[in-house]
Amino acid sequence: MDNKLRIDLRSDTLTLPTQAMKEAMLNAGLGDDVFGEDPTVKILEEKLAGMFGMEAGLFCPSGTMTNQIAIKLHTRPQTEIICHKSSHIYLYEGGGIMSNSLASVKLLEGKFGKIDAEAIRQVINPDDDHLPETTMVSLENTMNKGGGSVYTLEEVRPIRQLCKETELKLHLDGARIFNALISTGERPFDWGKMFDTISVCLSKGLGCPVGSVLLGSQADIKKARKIRKALGGGMRQAGLLAAAGIYALDHNVFRLEDDHERAKAIAAILQQTPFVKEILPVTTNIVIARLEQISPESFLEELTERNIWAVKFGKDQIRMVTHMDFTDQHLEAFESRLKLWKK
Repeated sequence: MDNKLRIDLRSDTLTLPTQAMKEAMLNAGLGDDVFGEDPTVKILEEKLAGMFGMEAGLFCPSGTMTNQIAIKLHTRPQTEIICHKSSHIYLYEGGGIMSNSLASVKLLEGKFGKIDAEAIRQVINPDDDHLPETTMVSLENTMNKGGGSVYTLEEVRPIRQLCKETELKLHLDGARIFNALISTGERPFDWGKMFDTISVCLSKGLGCPVGSVLLGSQADIKKARKIRKALGGGMRQAGLLAAAGIYALDHNVFRLEDDHERAKAIAAILQQTPFVKEILPVTTNIVIARLEQISPESFLEELTERNIWAVKFGKDQIRMVTHMDFTDQHLEAFESRLKLWKK
């Protein structure tokens, strides 16, 4: 068996810039973005804001930063956020909700990582000195821990209406929002109507080396710039990075469907592999397999012997994520290396 070709499915953040993206970066107009003078950063921020029909954008180094800025915008000490118990903002952002915003969190259950309006309504705190004031709701699309599950506009509209009625801010962690939009066929502009702020990550499925953009109102983004500065996120000639985002938006969105199809193919292959009990429904580019009679560590060791790389994703789960550097050649090699490891 020829295992020379490395198959790395640990994350869609592993992609390397293409030559064309590098050329766009090298040719970018530059200025000092902390002074608001980088022309390429401005183009990226305006481009994304226009796509989602929102007033303004703020380019940041990471999706964690854009999420944490949004949380700080919409909370204050002794207030509370509502989100799913498996949300990235809660599990994977280094305790930032507490350390950055001194806010509390109300965690909800929900199938495949999604929550609905009725569940949210039940946990909005009344005006009571004993309880933190509920000020915001955060959704994640696609939902990483839900196997790349997708919210639709139909599901979000009742949540938006509830937030309006109760004067709660609604934030979207759009870590893989373009994967979701390709899956549903919905428009970014319609999603912009649903949320007060949206974090759009560029360094996952879109293949950029770094960067996320926070979208919101002019007033919120003005405040967000000050928060970004305090978090150390003010970058200088950041147009080099922003140019990659512009290129990705122009060239790498519609190809996400290829990642989704390859993820489905991976799921079908894994289903025939020993010790795989079940696979969460594959909607986008994330494959989560639940194991039996073997630990994730041992299963991953079997894979690495075949030069296939994935990650542990819970006490009995592993995760694989397709991306633009995982091609049909890699898929064929993946199937070839696992075909003799049958149930």
